[in-house]
Amino acid sequence: MQTTTRAWRASSRRYLRQSIALRLNHNQAQPQNPQSSNSPGRTTSFGFKTIPEETKESLVKNVFDSVASSYDLMNDATSFGVHRLWKDTFVSTLKPGRKGPLRCIDVAGGTGDIALRILDHARETYADRETSVEVVDINAQMLNEGFTRFKKTMYHNTPQVSFHEANAQELPASQFKSDTYDLYTIAFGIRNCTSIPAVLKEAHRVLKPGATFACLEFSKVNNPLLSTLYDQYSFSVIPLLGTILAGDRDSYQYLVESIRKFPTQPDFAQMIRDAGFSTGPNVDGGAWTDLWGGIASIHTGVKL
Repeated sequence: MQTTTRAWRASSRRYLRQSIALRLNHNQAQPQNPQSSNSPGRTTSFGFKTIPEETKESLVKNVFDSVASSYDLMNDATSFGVHRLWKDTFVSTLKPGRKGPLRCIDVAGGTGDIALRILDHARETYADRETSVEVVDINAQMLNEGFTRFKKTMYHNTPQVSFHEANAQELPASQFKSDTYDLYTIAFGIRNCTSIPAVLKEAHRVLKPGATFACLEFSKVNNPLLSTLYDQYSFSVIPLLGTILAGDRDSYQYLVESIRKFPTQPDFAQMIRDAGFSTGPNVDGGAWTDLWGGIASIHTGVKL
């Protein structure tokens, strides 16, 4: 069994590297046509690489296909379990259930971490057994991890949770109707999307007027000493742990790089406002709340 697992992990790593190389080589060889509906002339980041925009979705999918089965283990190892505290804080600040049952959508939430916390918080704090969460993820492997997790809970086979494979940038309007949800959450997922403005636009569409958008994401550390230590840890230790625990250095190297490419707190807050949301003032404790010196941040906005 160990030999089979090691072979599968090695195969996954080779597939990821080959996929990136093939797609980059293919697109470099193709003539660019700015008028194409796929916008082949536009580029985006894949970690520290600049790639054609239309290739990012499949490359990110390859990353999460590779890490899905070890995702929770690696999160615990790389953050020393702190990601659990951040997620607890994220959900508790939203107080789901305080004003009655909510209809929630948790996007890029395949493993079910946030959905389970929302349902538990509503039930344990406010005796609310009617709040529901629709878990949405573009990656079927991640959704399978979440579905398996929920099979062990009291919410399995109840109307309180459901799982849907869909793209955060283009939620099917027939399934995810406009002005429908009371709460939209996305945790450690929006930085992996090709177009953050498109995700925010869809979030605004599906939320009811007066409803809340909430995002938990890695962010910019402002303390110079902490920032230096964090960079050393991120680029030295996390990829190494990926190799040791998951047999996958490349995917975790990308995840570290994607954090550094994400907009700063003020810039992301402005993007949220540009999408039509109202936020607090453009400071820590206003439009966003920094966690652990800005290693992660909680951003919230209200649909106007």
